[in-house]
Amino acid sequence: MTVVDTFSRYVPVLDMRYSYRGEDVVATLDQVFRTTGYPKTIRVDQGTEFVSRDMDLWAYQRGVVLDFSRPGKPTDNAFIEAFNGRFRAECLNQHWFLTLADAAEKLEACDVAPDFYPA
Repeated sequence: MTVVDTFSRYVPVLDMRYSYRGEDVVATLDQVFRTTGYPKTIRVDQGTEFVSRDMDLWAYQRGVVLDFSRPGKPTDNAFIEAFNGRFRAECLNQHWFLTLADAAEKLEACDVAPDFYPA
């Protein structure tokens, strides 16, 4: 799961798992946003982890609007799609991951600083 602030280009979450459920997304977002502050809006795709009761309740309780992209329209969320594609090409495709712990260690070494995308 990747989270990118499209204004500052800050990447507060870059987490690898075999799969994400709604409750996993909620736990990860809460962990990050407790320290950085909750956003007004989060743009998400139509994945089952985002279209879940857990996610809906979490957003409602925190006053966060979930802005869903239209099914089959990746251009609705072009910034994160471009980030994910570039991150895959420049980092993920360069490594062979043996375990999730190994993946986390190698991801930490990848350069995904705020300037990952040139302004």
